[in-house]
Amino acid sequence: MTIRPCSPADFDDVYAVVNDAAIAYRGVIAADCWTEPYMPAEELQHEIEVGVRFWGGFDNGQLVGVMGIQEVADVALIRHAYTRTARQGTGVGTALLAHLQAQTDRRILIGTWRAATWAVRFYERHGFRLVPESEKAALLRRYWTVSARQIEESVVLDGGTPDRSGRPSQT
Repeated sequence: MTIRPCSPADFDDVYAVVNDAAIAYRGVIAADCWTEPYMPAEELQHEIEVGVRFWGGFDNGQLVGVMGIQEVADVALIRHAYTRTARQGTGVGTALLAHLQAQTDRRILIGTWRAATWAVRFYERHGFRLVPESEKAALLRRYWTVSARQIEESVVLDGGTPDRSGRPSQT
């Protein structure tokens, strides 16, 4: 697998990967938080315009996974991490996460749905720790632009500041 930045020419493939993988949320996250498609093209374009830099995992030229990174104030946010359904569990997400961790020397935060327990476990396996509920809302308000309802349904994971190898180092 090759990892490279996604270009404007990859937009349709990024859109397809996000919405293919997000099917896992249907019936799991709160019904009022689900949309069809999960991420409309206009929202994806907006995310790019506000600074989410998408990286892709490509296998034989096909985009099989995406993960974004966005620098906000003093942190780096991992945003929109998705692997095609057929490729989940094959190391695509792990490779993308390690690559993005190596792209920054900032504290890394990740927000995800509380009900997406598989995602929470994935990040915990990679050294991220759940932020206490008492701190979660303040972090979501400071670094993300999300609704009050999404704050209720989300968790934040803290990866600390990566060491030079890209591995998280809790500070």
